[in-house]
Amino acid sequence: MKTKTATVALAAIVAAGTAVAAVPASAATAKAAPTRCHTADLKAGFATGDDAKPDMGRAGTQTQAFIWFTNKSNRACTLSGFAGVDMVGAQRTDGTWSLARSSKRPAKITLGRGKTTDFSINLLPVARSTPQKKKFVPATFLVTPPNETKHFTLKWPFGGQILKQDGATHPGTYLNPIGQ
Repeated sequence: MKTKTATVALAAIVAAGTAVAAVPASAATAKAAPTRCHTADLKAGFATGDDAKPDMGRAGTQTQAFIWFTNKSNRACTLSGFAGVDMVGAQRTDGTWSLARSSKRPAKITLGRGKTTDFSINLLPVARSTPQKKKFVPATFLVTPPNETKHFTLKWPFGGQILKQDGATHPGTYLNPIGQ
């Protein structure tokens, strides 16, 4: 009986000269999935509010700094993974330190227009009296969004110095994934 009714209904539509394609309701309202964020889609900076500032005066105690990305494009886009972070030192002996990644698993973040996400960097500050060869004095951070090759250059706004462990297997200064 159902087949006969469907055949009669289809014949009526064809007789009227109208072609109809069956489209599921979910497909009619579906949008294209956002593509990944590119460096040109983003703005970046250090979170500098009182609750976001790292405590660079507590030598030997880990603290965190936060870097944010804001979507400045006209579309939603996604970020997933780890940013690339290279610290450039202020001392002649510092050079550049490419930060190691934590063992945390990254999640995929969708950023709508004007929305912001961040990631944290764990830091291990040392006292000013620490010998020069054992401390790294940050000047700028070169921050590259995940899966990109162009970076942002951010001036380090917090002062202080970090225990130099740029060759360590498990350094006290490292970065976490986007959104963590």
